[in-house]
Amino acid sequence: MTACGASWIFVFVIGAIVGSFLNVCIHRMPISKSIVLPASHCPKCGTKLRWYDNIPVVSYALLLGRCRSCRERISIRYAVVEILTASLFVALFYKFGISAKFFIYSAFTAALIVAAFIDIDINEIPDSISLGGLAAGLVLSIAFPALFDTTSRIEGFLSSLSGALIGGIAIYAMGVFGKILFKKDAMGGGDVKLMAMIGSIVGWKLALFTFFIAPVFGAAIGILMRIRDGRETIAYGPYLSLAAVISILFARPLLGCLFF
Repeated sequence: MTACGASWIFVFVIGAIVGSFLNVCIHRMPISKSIVLPASHCPKCGTKLRWYDNIPVVSYALLLGRCRSCRERISIRYAVVEILTASLFVALFYKFGISAKFFIYSAFTAALIVAAFIDIDINEIPDSISLGGLAAGLVLSIAFPALFDTTSRIEGFLSSLSGALIGGIAIYAMGVFGKILFKKDAMGGGDVKLMAMIGSIVGWKLALFTFFIAPVFGAAIGILMRIRDGRETIAYGPYLSLAAVISILFARPLLGCLFF
């Protein structure tokens, strides 16, 4: 095996481990439980998981998606989050290598995954993620201005701040327009704060790219859910999160000559 291949496997394993922790956050944060204690346990019977039953992806597959103790089925979401996190970490590593951008975008992606799945569950995005991520983005822009392709800490901060403002205002305006058009709330405050967080990390250009492509995914899924379930409202956080990740990975190659 080449050193490059070994590096990708290592990053995938680390990503899967992080994904396992994200599952804890997704499950516990909405019910205000500590994400540290107690240790991992079956969500059905409460039995503490042995280390060999807590190996990301592998344990789920070997146990056929069931708890060893009570044999109740465990949601496939646990494995999906672990594989998704690991795969995105590998994609970011492939694009950015070992760099500040890789580590920052990986942490950012992890936060987006938690926000997206919590939003799916309860139609709410915790402020600890959106506002905490916004604050982190502003601080990181000063500490690591290279995140915005500059060596100036002032320019880095201004890029982060402008991204947060433009991203948040764009979603807020979309919500106001939607309320006028449909006579009901079209966008929640959590979406505004999440978009501000996204802008603080990616800057105003990628924030706008995220803003414009998110409705493509939201509309497609929304139509399917309307047909299948008759549902009129959908959680928008997952589509903003998906669009943000796509922007980081593909916006510059796709629009570099026009936009960057």
